[in-house]
Amino acid sequence: MPRPANPEVRRRLLAAGLDLVHEHGFAASGVKDITDAAGVPKGSFYAYFPSKEAFAAAILQHHWSDIEERLLPLLDADGLADERIARFFHALADEHESADFLLGCLVGNMSLELGGSSEPVRAELTRILDRWGEAIAGCVRSGQGGAGGITADLGASELASVLIEAWEGAALRGKVTRSRAPYDRFETVTLPALLR
Repeated sequence: MPRPANPEVRRRLLAAGLDLVHEHGFAASGVKDITDAAGVPKGSFYAYFPSKEAFAAAILQHHWSDIEERLLPLLDADGLADERIARFFHALADEHESADFLLGCLVGNMSLELGGSSEPVRAELTRILDRWGEAIAGCVRSGQGGAGGITADLGASELASVLIEAWEGAALRGKVTRSRAPYDRFETVTLPALLR
């Protein structure tokens, strides 16, 4: 009879894997590295994840769940919609800065590394980008028309997609330059240009 799954072991694998993959990339993070960092036997990895690609998708899901819980509520907080959107992206930039801009955006990193070669990862990235877009679009919609201050020249979903795509460019450049400047340009140039 197989041993029952231990949620704590799964959580430790995800946490260790998230740290390693975010810092070193997916290809450079071996199963042994992940299990060693989690403090579990290597053989237990496949009791929780059918493949390393499935593990990568689970890491993304784990990472996005954390962002949804901690940061997406900023989009529903008090204040004007454009200010809420700016606070959300500013908070993301603060997180990147806390790691000296070495890690970049995990969603962007994994999109570049695996988005074209791994169907499980591509599907999870698509789900995350869709949910992220829906959250921002809801905030945009609340600020369009009337006194909301956000342009109605583009639909809310289209505008949300453009914001995410511009953000990912800033995050990529910030990782390369190890600087807050691309994030600041996103906040002071891109956001106002797109939202007003």
